[in-house]
Amino acid sequence: MSTCRKWFSRFKSGNFKLEDKERPGQPKKFEDEELESLIDEDPCQTLQDLAESLEVNFSTVSKRLRVMGMIQKQGNWVPYKLKPKDVERRFFTCEQLLERQKRKGFLDRIVTGDEKWIHYDNPKRRKSWVKPGQPSTSTAKSNIHGSKLMLCIWWDQRGVIYYELLKPNETITGERYRTQLIRLNRTGKTAGIWQ
Repeated sequence: MSTCRKWFSRFKSGNFKLEDKERPGQPKKFEDEELESLIDEDPCQTLQDLAESLEVNFSTVSKRLRVMGMIQKQGNWVPYKLKPKDVERRFFTCEQLLERQKRKGFLDRIVTGDEKWIHYDNPKRRKSWVKPGQPSTSTAKSNIHGSKLMLCIWWDQRGVIYYELLKPNETITGERYRTQLIRLNRTGKTAGIWQ
């Protein structure tokens, strides 16, 4: 857009020459090591960010990245990492539950409910510069305060029994929870899940 404005103002002033004006001095040069160190610091920088840091045109940076064999890859969402003690505790709990199930079946009687904010915006993930074959960088999850609705869902080992999508800005209250339990009970009886 700025290029269009520049040419428009040039033509409007009566200058119809298509060549750029001579600029004094050589264009700024930089070493590949400078570019590599910037990418090592933050591989998610855009061409514009890199160009500003190096004080050069972004097309210069683009050319150097191609020569260096760098490409952009989209990062994947990654879950939070569990600490080793958390992994061990979850593993131990699962083993206990499986042993209990073998002694006397109880899993078919368990109904679980949960609420979850569902985001309905389309967050952008940033690309990062990497060499071919290297993995891309991870991207943090989207803004938790964006556009979202609350999903209330109830399920057992066979699948979903009942769910409810709340209206925007609605949350769980004691009365709503009571109503959901009544509807869950009706749905379970109707479907023959429990008698």
